Amino acid sequence: MTNPPEEFLLAYQDSCAGLTLLLIHGFPLNSNLWEPQMEDLRDVARVVAPDLRGHGLSAPGDEPYSVRLMAEDCMQLLEAVGAQDPVVVCGHSMGGYIALEFFRQYPEWVDALILVSTRATADSDEARQKRDETAQRAKDEGVPLVAREMLPSMLAPNNHEHTPELLEFVRDMMESTSLKGMVGALQAMKERPDSMPTLPEIDVPVLIIHGEDDQLIPVKDAEAMRDALPTAELVLIPGAGHLPNLEQPVSFNEVVWDFLESLSEEEEG
Repeated sequence: MTNPPEEFLLAYQDSCAGLTLLLIHGFPLNSNLWEPQMEDLRDVARVVAPDLRGHGLSAPGDEPYSVRLMAEDCMQLLEAVGAQDPVVVCGHSMGGYIALEFFRQYPEWVDALILVSTRATADSDEARQKRDETAQRAKDEGVPLVAREMLPSMLAPNNHEHTPELLEFVRDMMESTSLKGMVGALQAMKERPDSMPTLPEIDVPVLIIHGEDDQLIPVKDAEAMRDALPTAELVLIPGAGHLPNLEQPVSFNEVVWDFLESLSEEEEG
């Protein structure tokens, strides 16, 4: 784990070579989510993976959280690590909401998008109410309780039952999230804009990856994004739930590797 300059907010991991791939983790996780990608994709891209504010080793900050603020954090990180060219922005779940906001704010910095286990629509009224209830439970009963309640829905049912080491790895990430980070992220997701109107405006290559057994975001939401985008590829990962990059890392990395290679070939051509 690399610590950023003192005046900068986010802790991050950086493989330091090649085309830049910015990996934005989901809720309530941290950059360790991308451990298999940091290892396997470093030969094809410079992989930069921040801990979002209040998650992992990053300080929570004082500002009210929003997806725009977290997109700004990511832009500041890219500047801090010396990125010079447009990057491939990959967001998982909440990170996907941030990735879409990043495109709205900094389109000139986006070479391509990878949207993992996410959706473009805003929260329904019911979902917004549930976020408020979860935030209150975190305040009243603590982050670990909320993490334990979320854990069964993070993985495909079969993986939840038969991969105890992965389960422990994910639980440790979730329980390490600060209270301010958890409550702030819930508020940011609750108030995020509807990104469906943005999708037809996206003029860069888009790869959508979704677990076939995702219990949190149904496949139909990934299909809706694919249908609304001018050009997008949707890849469903068998045997994976909400964390396909951890549950089926070989399949996930092969798909991302091929996508990154195709981008390099287009630029060379």
